[in-house]
Amino acid sequence: MKVVVLGAAGGIGQALSLLLKSQLPSGSELSLFDVAPVVLGVAADLSHIPTNVKVRGFTKDNLSGALNGCDIALIPAGVPRKPGMDRSDLFNTNAGIVQSLVEAIADSCPDAFIGIITNPMNTTVAIAAETLKSKGVYNKNKLFGVTTLDVIRAETFVAELKGIDVESIHVPVIGGHSGKTILPLLSRVNGVELSSEEIVSLTERIQNAGTEVVEAKAGNGGATLSMGQAAARFCISLVRAIQGKKNVIEYTYIENDSSSSDTEFFSLPVRLGPGGVEEILPYGNLSDFEEQLKANMVESLRSDIKLGQDFIKRSKI
Repeated sequence: MKVVVLGAAGGIGQALSLLLKSQLPSGSELSLFDVAPVVLGVAADLSHIPTNVKVRGFTKDNLSGALNGCDIALIPAGVPRKPGMDRSDLFNTNAGIVQSLVEAIADSCPDAFIGIITNPMNTTVAIAAETLKSKGVYNKNKLFGVTTLDVIRAETFVAELKGIDVESIHVPVIGGHSGKTILPLLSRVNGVELSSEEIVSLTERIQNAGTEVVEAKAGNGGATLSMGQAAARFCISLVRAIQGKKNVIEYTYIENDSSSSDTEFFSLPVRLGPGGVEEILPYGNLSDFEEQLKANMVESLRSDIKLGQDFIKRSKI
């Protein structure tokens, strides 16, 4: 099993790489790529941790070396949010970064599973899809926006509010990965009673949790450690599914069924298997409050998706 982290010298990349060094199956290979030369030091540092996972670092002159034989490619590369910015403000810089990295994946390991972490994710996943299509290697079942962070935040916040074990609850989160497009389904949390006021407050906190971290770091980055943990969890779920583990379920931002009334890309519960998405699972009935939130965010999410698709179309002119 070979996993590559593209953008491994950044805050998310280093946290993610540390967790993968500790959690990947014995005998795995972990490739770390970054344009920053410090990535070689990150790889050397991680290589001293006593697990049977081989770590190698690659700089900008050897992206193909990092990608050759890759099973899973994770992309946290890009500039982070700063106070006053939302994820859409990152578009101009991060769109080109994602496009170039996905082009390299298409050339070096076209069958790899791809996990997009770079924001604005509502848009960058669409950029990745269009890039893969232009290369003739798009497989919608192997392209994922890693929205796991929204799920773990929702579960943490509910558990804290109710004073219960976070391991005992599951909070479904659908939609996108930015502000109002994040839709936690708090009406569907089994075994937890939430008042209308608590649901409104929790929903707002979950939707704005990224801003909470950006402001707390006072201009020194966004959510890196929690995103690293979320991405590692998703990656390990992919590894388990590739290796044949049954009933591996995660919420992730993927291309939706054409028959769905939701947007073209949407975060949904999926069953993962050796070929990627085996089945898109139903997320169930929504409360009136959730239905209204969904109706209010659909056009914004469609606009985010179109922005990514149009970016690739313009770049090909």
